[in-house]
Amino acid sequence: SPQRLAALATAAQDEARQGRQQLQAQQQKVVQLEEQLGRARQDGERWASALQRAQREAMEREATRGEEQARQQELVRDMKGRLLELLREKDALWQKTEGIDPQMPSTVPRDVGLCARCHKDFRLLSRRYSCRLCQGKVCHACSVDVGKQGRCCLLCYQQRHQQAT
Repeated sequence: SPQRLAALATAAQDEARQGRQQLQAQQQKVVQLEEQLGRARQDGERWASALQRAQREAMEREATRGEEQARQQELVRDMKGRLLELLREKDALWQKTEGIDPQMPSTVPRDVGLCARCHKDFRLLSRRYSCRLCQGKVCHACSVDVGKQGRCCLLCYQQRHQQAT
């Protein structure tokens, strides 16, 4: 029967058209997925390079920090060594002043701009101290810190120290 054949042919054509449409839809979906995959790969490559750059920068910062820490430790060692040298020098100077004849400095110094003991100029880097016992003006090297009482000159300190013993 020709009608039946025509109906079958029409049904087959419809089925073929639907199959082609499904195939086109799937091909479009495959294209979209391939594009998404390409973008994901690019993103992954960008993230990987950013991670490598961040790791490299972190390693450089760590190396710089280690070098700076080593420099600071060396500076601290040098400062401690210099402090010990200065303490030894101070002790040597103290030993030299132990044998000096105690003479009372004049209560009114002749020149206010000079140390009453060593006659050094008081300038920006050499500070002037007033002896708490004789009121003489002395420099840092010629004075002794006696705690809460303040500073006094070496002669007054020696006299006081001799009286105590």
